[in-house]
Amino acid sequence: MERPVDGALLPPAAFVAEVEERAGELVRAADVLHLNGADYQGAGEGVQTAYVPGGMFLYLTVVRHQCIYVLQVTAWPS
Repeated sequence: MERPVDGALLPPAAFVAEVEERAGELVRAADVLHLNGADYQGAGEGVQTAYVPGGMFLYLTVVRHQCIYVLQVTAWPS
């Protein structure tokens, strides 16, 4: 872990890069699955979990907004 900020430890830069890469993959997958997202009328999939090396994150796909919201990021203790 890197230096503390307000009592919390920052996750390693490599872990943050993994989260960013996986989130980008999820955005591209949602774009292909829902080609006209702004007109989407169905129910969403709800909060989902993605695992990456070094931890995990919770995300929500909002098709009508055409984006992924990362809600929580958790790095495994090292």
